[in-house]
Amino acid sequence: MVQEKVIVSTRRLQWKCVESRADNKRLYYGRFILAPLMRGQGDTIGIAMRRALLGEIEGTCITRAKSDKIPPKYSTIVGIQESVHEILINLKEIVLRSNIYGTCDASICIKGPGYVTAHDIILPPSVEIVDKTQHIANLTEPINLYIKLQIERNRGYRIKTPNNFQNVSYPIDAIFMPVRNANHSIHSYVNRNEKQELLFLEIWTNGSLTPKEALHEASRNLIDFFIPFLNAEEENFHLENNQTKSKLPLFHFHGRLAKPSKTKKEIALKYIFIDQPELPPRAYNCLKKYNINTLLDLLNNSQEDLMKIQDFHKEDVKLKHIMDILKIEKPFP
Repeated sequence: MVQEKVIVSTRRLQWKCVESRADNKRLYYGRFILAPLMRGQGDTIGIAMRRALLGEIEGTCITRAKSDKIPPKYSTIVGIQESVHEILINLKEIVLRSNIYGTCDASICIKGPGYVTAHDIILPPSVEIVDKTQHIANLTEPINLYIKLQIERNRGYRIKTPNNFQNVSYPIDAIFMPVRNANHSIHSYVNRNEKQELLFLEIWTNGSLTPKEALHEASRNLIDFFIPFLNAEEENFHLENNQTKSKLPLFHFHGRLAKPSKTKKEIALKYIFIDQPELPPRAYNCLKKYNINTLLDLLNNSQEDLMKIQDFHKEDVKLKHIMDILKIEKPFP
């Protein structure tokens, strides 16, 4: 455990780690301080950081177990001490670290008798196990155990539903959050007749990253959320003469933005999401399904590319609606 004295600077905002320890391979703890803050700023930063730490950091876990022949979930297998349900719970507890995007496959292929641990999982090069001693099953007889695993990187959590069940696989509850808990507390003090605050942040992680790494990742994610506001031009938000002051107009690309420079145009289109124009729900869902999230993504696809999307046709009303909303002389290259 590392502990340091808290030294507060009254001149400029500073942060530091005042306590750091690893309770075990799957539980890290860190305590951080940010100061000096003006009155009220502690809650502003603390609440935002806690939400970003718990909900916006990506993690990796096993989301599905597959096999050619698998019994009902709550049954047992001859030669294995644990039930199928217990094996799935053990797989859920395995902590992984990776830099993958989307999903990848892993497997377990072992012959008993003996104990099966996380060390026996055959992983792709981009994935590693935090604690290889984690127990999976106990083979009591000389049987072959083969399980194909699906590994996914995402954020938040996903609870399995009956719709996810397949005859040849078991879905596993996915808890992607590498931060197990996060708290913030505020200490007020008076400095030169001015009331100031100290913000303390406590972070517990599952070992796939350190609390300091989690703090950096959460900070970057918060910054990314506000970049569109920093890059947006003030003219995009002006009120039209025939609109009330209580409602801001949607973004449009006619008038001044119809012929901007290529660089400025691409920057603007990058931050206009396809849910801002009034697209029909079916058209919006089709575009999202093919990872078209912004108008820049849309413009990077030709009309022929869009026609390849399922349920999109040349005379489709949805496709015509998309072309009308863009308001550009040559909407597709």
